[in-house]
Formats: sequence, C-alpha cells, structure tokens
Amino acid sequence: MNIGVDAAALGMANAVTGSTHDVNSGYWNPAGLLDMEEGGQVALMHASYFANIAQYDYAAYAKPIDDRSAFGISMIRFGVDDILNTTELIDDQGNIDYNRISKFSTADYGFTFSYARRLPLDGLQYGVNAKVIRRVIGKFANSWGFGVDVGFKFKKKNWDIGLMLRDITTTYNIWNIDEDEYKKVQNAVAGQNQDLPESTEITLPKAQFGISRKFEYDYDYTFMPAINLNMEFYKTNDIIASDFVSIAPAVGFEFGYTDLVFLRTGFGNFQNLTQIDNTTKLSFQPNVGLGFKYKGIQIDYALTDLGNQSAALYSNIFSLKVDLSIFQ
Repeated sequence: MNIGVDAAALGMANAVTGSTHDVNSGYWNPAGLLDMEEGGQVALMHASYFANIAQYDYAAYAKPIDDRSAFGISMIRFGVDDILNTTELIDDQGNIDYNRISKFSTADYGFTFSYARRLPLDGLQYGVNAKVIRRVIGKFANSWGFGVDVGFKFKKKNWDIGLMLRDITTTYNIWNIDEDEYKKVQNAVAGQNQDLPESTEITLPKAQFGISRKFEYDYDYTFMPAINLNMEFYKTNDIIASDFVSIAPAVGFEFGYTDLVFLRTGFGNFQNLTQIDNTTKLSFQPNVGLGFKYKGIQIDYALTDLGNQSAALYSNIFSLKVDLSIFQ
C-alpha cells in the first residue's frame, strides 16, 4: 500500500497529494475525487518489479454522487507466483525426490472504499478511505487487516493544497498460521524457527502534505510544479529526522501541451546514507514519465529509479484512465 498507483503520479515522484483530481485520488487523497468528470472514471495499472519476479496490479472506479459528494472503490494486488515449495523435497528415508516439489503464490491485496464531500467553506473538501487488507502466503499463512485514511484538500484559483493522514487508526493485520505446515520446517535449521511468528502486524500512522500550482501560457502550454512532505512519526534516514517526526520531501513537475501530451519528472526518496567510512551521503530517486490524452482516454508511462545502476531494478509502469462520460 506504500508503492503508489498511476504512472502519471509515479513519474512525478508521488508528489501529488495536493494536485490529485481523478479516480486515482482514492489512493493519493480521497478529497480529490470531487474534481472528476460527471460520468465517472475507471483506471488500470500494471508494473513488474525485481526483474519481473513480482507483479503489481491496480484497478479503480469512481463517480460523483451529486455536486457535493463522490465515491470510489479500488483494488491493489502485489504478488509473486509459482514459488517452488521444497519443504518436502527429502522424504522420511533421507532421499531426494523432486516429485515432492510443489508451487505456491504469495500475494498482498488492498481493497479501498472511498467517500468525499465538499465542506461549507468555499474550496475546502475532505475524503475518507476504509481499507481492507488481505495477505496470503500459500497454504502456510494468511491475514486480514483494516485501516482508515482521512484526506483534506483546499483549492484557490490555480493553487491546490492537500493533507493526507494515512492509517490514522493504526492498521492491524491479524495472521492465521497453519501450524501443521509450520512444523514441517520448524527443525530445518537447528536453533531457528522454533517459535511461531507474531500474529499481529501493525502499520503506524503517516502524514503527507502537498502543494501544487498550475501555470498556463498562451492557452496551449501548462506547467505544474508540486511538492510533497512525507512524514513518519519515528526516526528514519530521511534528510529531516528526529525522534518525533521524520520528513522526506518529494518534488514533481508536469509540462502539458493542449491537454494532449504531458511530460513529467520528479525527485523523491531523499535519504542520508552512511558510508563505510561513517560519512553520510545524500541519495535520491529520479523518475520520468510521459502521457497522452485524447477524448477522455489517457495513457501514461513512468520509468522509476533512474539513479540505480542495476537495470533489473528499473520499473516500467503503464496505466490507463478513461472518462466514462465519453460513452454517454
């Protein structure tokens, strides 16, 4: 649930908490759902990670309810399929039997239900997410979890200001572990895996604050800079870090031509890395993206983690967004 959705947003290094205004707002800031077209929107995305070992998929639908409210639903899956299960490779007599190898999948699912509404103050709106988390590790273990997000957005002329409070209730996942399967591997390595893992997994609250402004030139050209401050309430390697809060900035830029072609770039994941000689080095992740929009159909592409020297870690991300009003 932390990776992000929509190639347009990922191309801007996720600096879209303030500027999000479509079906993908259900993830970034549900208050932005109120800025959709009247007929509603659908979105799809696919990406491969770790040299195509892991697959990341996303689908969403959202629609205005009336002129003051909107709703949305979305689903995310991140999974690794066809993992070899070698826990029974050796039989009771110590013989290796390759016929005893089976396969399993591990996958995380996130289902989000969003609602947004305008407040009496002109330009101010809010949104709420209810999230259901499902995690499955073959037949060995599975879990259910639940969490809540709250987002706010304020619009004034060409300025957009957003605040997203993620997992405000703290998101809990409760694991169910198959003890019979666990016993098969309990003694595989002497002195390890002797106790069952913890059955509760906790996701702590986070906050994201974003500002963006759109500039228009000669009616054909647009330029939108955006900045995000991503906050976690414990000490990390972020460039601004304390025992109370750590802040990781992200900046993004979008250049548009006649609302038809978009070029994007962004810089995020700023961290202080400790070198072997105990000196620190500032690292960051650059992203780029490209988008095309025609008659309510938008196709976006993003190439992320450009600074990584391992080509296997690059991520090519494609997404599709459709305004359903074109079918009316």
